[in-house]
This record gives sequence, structure tokens and C-alpha cells, in this order.
Amino acid sequence: MTALFDFHGVRIAKQGTVILRDVTGAVPEGGLTVIAGRSGAGKSTLLRLCNRLDVPNGGVVRFRGTDLAGVEPRSLRRRVGMVFQRPALFAGTVRDNLRVADPDAPETALEEVMERVELDRGFLDRVGDELSGGEGQRVCLARTLVTGPEVLLMDEPTSSLDPGAVRTLERLALGLTRHGVPMLWVTHDVAQLRRLADHLLVLEDGRLVFAGPSDDPDVPAALARLGGDDS
Repeated sequence: MTALFDFHGVRIAKQGTVILRDVTGAVPEGGLTVIAGRSGAGKSTLLRLCNRLDVPNGGVVRFRGTDLAGVEPRSLRRRVGMVFQRPALFAGTVRDNLRVADPDAPETALEEVMERVELDRGFLDRVGDELSGGEGQRVCLARTLVTGPEVLLMDEPTSSLDPGAVRTLERLALGLTRHGVPMLWVTHDVAQLRRLADHLLVLEDGRLVFAGPSDDPDVPAALARLGGDDS
């Protein structure tokens, strides 16, 4: 079966610093794959390769069997949506923010995507500055969902949220994966990893040191390599 993403000998170096070192591994179709590792291990860089926000200096990244080097980035990013570490809302209302992603989306589609992130349709008229961090991040998720992505990339999306907002976003993520939207989620939080992961990639110093299902017997040893980042 074709993998969702696969990496073959992927290397990235920036300004003389090696970030990823000959990474070879695969992300399976379906479910939620967590990319874990200590700070600086290369987690976010590996994630950003999946929608060409970063490109490798060597090796190949494939999406459902297609080499991403030949895929136009803008069209790819509509298929492979991304939510970043901190909520980043544009000026204007929530409706304005959603229409940035799809200017032609009908009102019914905007209302539907708000329901998917458990926000009342009345939020469409709210201004971004009025929202809490958790609400803002859910709007960012809704904005990503407007384009109907095939995959979601989540780059430590709960790192700036309070515990209640963290659990809400985690619940939404699990619901989306159950309804057929595969997801890659970056974290260094082992407790969160255990709540979310169907599949796990562990990076250490730019190297992929484990790839497999979350119930693999080698997972405890892989997580032990995260050391003090078990938060």
C-alpha cells in the first residue's frame, strides 16, 4: 500500500547547520501520526517538508507516491493544510479570515466548517482580536478546513493554549481523523503523544530513530530518548 508520505535519504542543512540527516521512513495512510523529539530534533522541519514550506538539500519526499519536487506548492498546500504553533489571524472578522482561504465559499460552507470546530456560527461576525487563544486556534483550523484538505499538518498547535483549550483541540483532531482526515502532529509532550498517536515518528538530533505504530513494543525505549521533554 502506498504511504501517505515517505522520506528517502532526506537531508536538510541551513547556514551550515545540519537539521535532518538521511531520514528514511514513512507515514501511513489514515489515523494520527505524531512526530516527536526534543527541541531542535528536526520535528517541525520534517513536517514542513510535507507541504514544501521547506525543501530538502538531498533525498526525496513523496506524497501518496508522487515526488513533491514536481508539485506546484500552492496547489499542494490546498491538499495538505497546515495549522501553526500560534494562532495567526488576519485583520477583520472570522468570516473574512475564512474567505482568505476560499473567497468563493458559500455562507453555508462557512457555517458548516465552524460547526466542525465546535464554534457557533455567530463567531463568523467576531473580530480576531476578541478571541481567546483557544478560539483563535480553532478558527485557524476552520480556515484550513475550508479548502477541503486531504491531510492536516499540526505544528505544536497547543503549545500556547491553556489546558482546557488543549483538550478541546485534541478532541477535534481525533474526531477529524475518525472521519477520514489523516493528520501529522508535532509535539515534544509525551503525555499528549500517548493521548493522540496511532503511529509515531521519533527524531533525535536530526535522525529518525523510531517509526511504527503507537502500540509497538519498542515505543517505551523510543520515548525514553526524549528524556527531559516528557512534559
